[in-house]
Amino acid sequence: MSETILLDRPSAAVEPRPQPPLGLLAEVTHRCPLRCTYCSNPLQLDPKSSELDTETWKRVFSEAAELGVIHLHMSGGEPTARRDIVELMRHAAEVGLYTNLITSGIGVDEAKLDALVEAGCDHIQLSMQGADEGITQRVGGYKGGFERKQAFARAVVARGVPLTLNAVIHRMNIHQVPEMIEKAVEFGAKRLEIAHTQYYGWALKNRAQLMPAREDVDRTIEEVETARERLKGTLVIDAVFPDYYARYPKLCNGGWGTRTFSVTPSGKVLPCHAAETITHLGFWNVRDHSLAETWYDGPAFEAYRGTSWMKEPCRSCERKHVDFGGCRCQALALTGDAANTDPVCIKSPLHESIGAMATTESAVAEPGAATYRGFRAG
Repeated sequence: MSETILLDRPSAAVEPRPQPPLGLLAEVTHRCPLRCTYCSNPLQLDPKSSELDTETWKRVFSEAAELGVIHLHMSGGEPTARRDIVELMRHAAEVGLYTNLITSGIGVDEAKLDALVEAGCDHIQLSMQGADEGITQRVGGYKGGFERKQAFARAVVARGVPLTLNAVIHRMNIHQVPEMIEKAVEFGAKRLEIAHTQYYGWALKNRAQLMPAREDVDRTIEEVETARERLKGTLVIDAVFPDYYARYPKLCNGGWGTRTFSVTPSGKVLPCHAAETITHLGFWNVRDHSLAETWYDGPAFEAYRGTSWMKEPCRSCERKHVDFGGCRCQALALTGDAANTDPVCIKSPLHESIGAMATTESAVAEPGAATYRGFRAG
């Protein structure tokens, strides 16, 4: 951390010792068959050669269970790209973690699905780029993806495993929200997440191509509320709407270093999925420190945990224990300083300019082609 940053921050008060974490996002690989335009992984992906080996991941899961973690979200990239995914799933279940596989569904044949279920997979979350083949291919850059996802969803439900569909919403597919809701019912999903794109990493690179118009967002809110009422008892619908049109920021990741954390394919332990964008932070690695050491004492976790790091207007705000100043990664991306107020907040001097930026970008009828993600093995 630079001397300037340290001098600019308010004097630190002693924060209470944090409670144990509840959830772990284990990004076991960045390899992925999809090339999504909104990819939330960092611009610099971890190559295969840097990935943690089987025994190290198993140790991480054991330490997570000992630390108090309840939910393990096994993600990527595409987690099933790892040959040891079934072994990892079995170990996680054996140490008592509730296991959620977050997958594209592509490349997971019935034999592998059976093996994962037998190993103890408790829940599966399937990404959904669109409600038909055309939009799915346009967003994910993969031909034939929708048909494979349909087949995978039905195979999961047929085996009695709870299924959540995760639909990341943006300009390219926002018109299909009603159809996505109907597809979730058709597939037999228990839950549907309508999550608007968060503009970090690759999505920030494509923001002009992805930003939806305010009127489309407002319509989506009404569509979701109507569907929730109609499908009560059949389908749970969670919704996250665009920050850029909001009045107050969301509680980012349950609070920095408060409820959950992530481990990258190469073993870095992060307070949130996008934390590596804050480049002045030092992230401890599971190769060098235990999860408990990192959770309680890691410098990256201490940096923005609690409220003592806050500057004004957050420091004296009545909402500081509600949203903890919003998203640190978004504050950095839009203001240049991760300690600033998240500029989507109405108390930020940049609030109006952020809304105007979104309105301007979404009004461009032909914003140009989005840049697809890619992965190079190494």
